[in-house]
Amino acid sequence: MPHVAIQPSYGNTAARRHWKDTLAQEVPFGAAPYADALTEDQSEWLLSMHPSGRARFWGATAVQDRNMALLGAGDVVLFTGQNHVRGIGEVGATFRNADFADAMWSRDPKKGSWLNVYSLLAFQPTLIPYKEIWDLPSFNAGDSFMGLRVLRGARADEVLDGLGIRTSTESRRKIERDIQVARQISEGAKIVATEAVYTERTGYRRSEREIVIHRAEALLVTEYKETLSGLDVRRLRTPSGVTDLHVTGADGCEVIEAKSDSGHGHVRLALGQLLDYAPHSPQRVERLSALFPNRPADADVSLLHRYGIDVLYRLAPREFDRLEAPDEARDHMRQAWSR
Repeated sequence: MPHVAIQPSYGNTAARRHWKDTLAQEVPFGAAPYADALTEDQSEWLLSMHPSGRARFWGATAVQDRNMALLGAGDVVLFTGQNHVRGIGEVGATFRNADFADAMWSRDPKKGSWLNVYSLLAFQPTLIPYKEIWDLPSFNAGDSFMGLRVLRGARADEVLDGLGIRTSTESRRKIERDIQVARQISEGAKIVATEAVYTERTGYRRSEREIVIHRAEALLVTEYKETLSGLDVRRLRTPSGVTDLHVTGADGCEVIEAKSDSGHGHVRLALGQLLDYAPHSPQRVERLSALFPNRPADADVSLLHRYGIDVLYRLAPREFDRLEAPDEARDHMRQAWSR
């Protein structure tokens, strides 16, 4: 999975000017004065990722050399400022070049050039409150995200899962994997491990890429949380991912998984995730529930009820209905949830 960088980028006048110049619009790096400052390798690397000769860029001073050395193509950057994640980007080319940086941005009076440069394969403006990150298990309320930090491993996965981020690199790799497996099956060859299919550095030939942030589920969860009172409401990180809601009250523990659509495919996803999350709860799970923006079809309600899972769905703003699973189904499945 990608690393995740949390990059302050909107908190002062200079940062907002940089944003306007190189994030809000693309830079024509293939033309002067930018092209004159690039080495041959850097120019080729950029063009392999951005064939149009234009890209969005960000940079960091030498103080961040160690952090910047961790970032590579396909990693994710949360651009933060004024108590919000204001944009999410996917890293393209990364390199150090003070001359190129100085052609785009004025030097910092104390820290010098923003020489640790990276392009963005994709960029999506957002307005996500810090609270959505604070609600994740590894973060603390009130964190103002001062200074660049790079998250790796489980903490990076937590942010990607928790904010619903899917990168173009991840999508491309899944397609490559499908093609590779299909080819090996048709040729009668042995199917190799996933890691062997992916390369550390590869060319990108599409001029348009998209980083996807799934906001509908987050908004649905936020609205549903507003209907809960007197309960311990949090998110739980498990080996299987981050739950949407982990609710504890007088009636015990409930795990809730939200979906942006009530179609059959989304119902099946919710079913699988809930059964996957439940055994990892630190408290005995008394109830599993799937949350939808509208009522699923009767057959899908029956499917969830068969596994003892309640159906929650939105009726109106801050108004939800619950279709409870039969007690016998819940009692029977509760033994499996707690293993």
